[in-house]
Amino acid sequence: MKIYSFPRGGIPYYDPTAPVKSPVVNAYLPSLSVILLGNKINKVYPVVSVGEQVREGMLIGKASGNGTVNVHATVPGRIIRKATWKDGEDAENDALVIKMEGAFEKLGKKNETVIWTGMNGYDIQRTISDYGITEMENTERPLAEMISINRRENEKLTLVVRCVFDDPWLVADYALCVDRMNAVIEGAAIVSKACFKVSQIVFAVSHREKELADNLILAAGKLLSGGHFDIPYSLVITGSRYPQRKNRELEMTLRTCEKKENTDFGALLILGPAVLAAVYDAVVHKKPILDRYVAVGGSAVKKPQIMKIRIGTRIGEVIEQCGGFKFPPERIITGSPLSGKQIIYLDEPVTKTCYAIAAMSKSHEVVNCQRNCINCGECRAVCPVGLDPQNIYKQFKKHDNISTQTMGCQGCGCCKIVCPSALPLFEVILGKNREENHYPAGIREARGA
Repeated sequence: MKIYSFPRGGIPYYDPTAPVKSPVVNAYLPSLSVILLGNKINKVYPVVSVGEQVREGMLIGKASGNGTVNVHATVPGRIIRKATWKDGEDAENDALVIKMEGAFEKLGKKNETVIWTGMNGYDIQRTISDYGITEMENTERPLAEMISINRRENEKLTLVVRCVFDDPWLVADYALCVDRMNAVIEGAAIVSKACFKVSQIVFAVSHREKELADNLILAAGKLLSGGHFDIPYSLVITGSRYPQRKNRELEMTLRTCEKKENTDFGALLILGPAVLAAVYDAVVHKKPILDRYVAVGGSAVKKPQIMKIRIGTRIGEVIEQCGGFKFPPERIITGSPLSGKQIIYLDEPVTKTCYAIAAMSKSHEVVNCQRNCINCGECRAVCPVGLDPQNIYKQFKKHDNISTQTMGCQGCGCCKIVCPSALPLFEVILGKNREENHYPAGIREARGA
């Protein structure tokens, strides 16, 4: 078995506080849902008013242009207020709060099924746009825009299904791959048709997940060979060194494979399993993104587990369903603790991009143990883009001018993990130094929620 990886830097990353692979637990339906309408940069305009009744899956927010997507109600009920708050990155967020009441139209009902093979690519793209499908990563790029951009390019295109699990906090995406494997594969076929010129589908799977790789190829053989799909597919086994799954490192890995295997991938469209399953739901079952598989854990949580959670459920309610806190949280992050987003309020909601919730106790955190740099060079050794984090940090402390926008740092956090002095290296490089914000995150409530 050939294993391909990126050439330099990175770390083996383990975190015993993350949930282990286990059956997914269905979270309780929220009595109050906080449905995010975006922020000042990516604004979504509400098309409903306070006091209005909404249905499950109903459009409640209209995209305002590039970079935004439609927003839908995830539960039936009544809009009781609009909430506004500033998050850990000082961005102002708007949301509609729905009090759940009335009948569900999709939950527990037989799904409507559309024969999508008779649709043309433009119709598929329009459906993906109408139902607000995004990349479901930190960037949250609208998938319809990504399809449009790739369609305009003249070179051939390979769709990469990213099943690379270099971070233990990706265990929820792993569970989704196992539970909804056929939906992920058919979602890839749907995106391929929408792009018109996808020449093949590549399943990129980390080498520690051999059983998943075998099952994906077996299922792909049944779904993609012959019939209406008939799309060439292949498997590439990648390394598991963090940050292998990031687009830059994964593309470098695939280009290495391309040369050694004497093949031509052309341009790469890299998508994760969550967005492909969402595409399947939108196009085949006419459903927006209503829920998300989320890994909930951390040293402050009593019972870490993988949960299927309705979008808009407040994070405090999710943690309560995991037994609550066993220690006061020093920090709560959505996404990986290495590069995720710190939250301030327990009333902040689970969003489309939230694949993990990590609540860390003070004993787990090292922010209060910062010491002077000892010039060990470990941060240089692990940086996948070849930066010198310790030198940049020193310049920052001296108040030297640093062009942080052109350094190429992708915020993977490797430098911070290996630093024996516990310096906030990548936060400084990205201009996101928030040393003053390391307070217990879960005690406040979102204004108006």
